[in-house]
Amino acid sequence: MDKKYFYGSVLFLMLILLLAGCGGNTNEEAETDSEGNTASQSEEQNTDTEEAETNEDNSEATTSEPEASETEEATEDVSSEDTSNQDADSTSENEEEDPLSAYSAKQIEYARVWLELGPNQDIDELNVHHIPAGALINPNDETSATYPEDVIQLAGSRLVDGSVTYSGNGDGTINVYNVPLRWDTSDAEVDEDFMKEYTEKIIEETKLVKIDPGNDEEIIRLIEIMNIHK
Repeated sequence: MDKKYFYGSVLFLMLILLLAGCGGNTNEEAETDSEGNTASQSEEQNTDTEEAETNEDNSEATTSEPEASETEEATEDVSSEDTSNQDADSTSENEEEDPLSAYSAKQIEYARVWLELGPNQDIDELNVHHIPAGALINPNDETSATYPEDVIQLAGSRLVDGSVTYSGNGDGTINVYNVPLRWDTSDAEVDEDFMKEYTEKIIEETKLVKIDPGNDEEIIRLIEIMNIHK
């Protein structure tokens, strides 16, 4: 056999094998690329789906928040209304339990003092006069002693009703001054120190008296006919 022919045949076979191998690699690469692209596309689709679901969840959460807020506000409004109603009911109950709650402590004090010490309970009006410390006990005589403290004078509209002059201690007791409602202005001659000594004795003989709570209905009756003078 001719050597040239033999070597040419071998080279031809090697070329065919080489070309076959390259073709196989190309198909495998194509298949790999196809599979890789397919997996990548699948992953991208899954990612898009997850993002869409996440956005939907966030949208639902955002939408539901105002509803929760509105529910809380409605609950607070109801609670506030309930509290207001309870306060109103409590106030109403307290007023029903204590009929004197509509009046001031001073008004109640004046009425109780008169109920305890007033000479005449059948009066048509109760007058309250505030007398400051340093005022003459007998305003018609300059030789009179003066009050050592602020006092209150209670009196009816008539002389026969009498009067009560006192100072409060703030503990349910009062200091009572035995002062007449009207002073005698006769022209009879008396010792020039008589009025001073007489009024000083009134101060020395001041009595400590405890005042009872009294009857609520009677207290209200006196408050309704009370005139407080400044």
